[in-house]
Amino acid sequence: MVHLVEPRVWRQMNDKVTIDNSPDPDVVRAAGGIIWTPSGAGRLVALVHRPKYDDWSLPKGKLEEGESWEEAAVREALEETGCEVKVTGFAGTVSYVVKGRPKLVVYWNMEKTGDCLFQRSREIDRLAWLSQNDAMSRLDHIGERRLLNENLRP
Repeated sequence: MVHLVEPRVWRQMNDKVTIDNSPDPDVVRAAGGIIWTPSGAGRLVALVHRPKYDDWSLPKGKLEEGESWEEAAVREALEETGCEVKVTGFAGTVSYVVKGRPKLVVYWNMEKTGDCLFQRSREIDRLAWLSQNDAMSRLDHIGERRLLNENLRP
């Protein structure tokens, strides 16, 4: 049985989030975002559809060599949604096991800062902007539903 340990997270004086990286090379490290945008009916959140898994999730992906968690989250948001974003704060973490390996995903709250130039790919074939309630219903993974619920905004 694999026991996952959440990373130690703390805020420094400048309110930047620091994450203590695990020295365990078996841990798959990924980062993502809860991307928000205002609308006439309230705030909307971006979800992406992954055809390989036929699921709806928050934008996320693995860290590249030398990349920080936050840099990876911003890059993945752009790659998967086509949206330029601004990080507005730390959202939390989700951990689970994939193919026998522990995976840790670190998320940030993000604001969409311009138009989105979404392009379908093998990895992501749909982008949906949903109300918070609709996003909660559509997300397929309980950890992401928990994270969104903890970060709900008026």
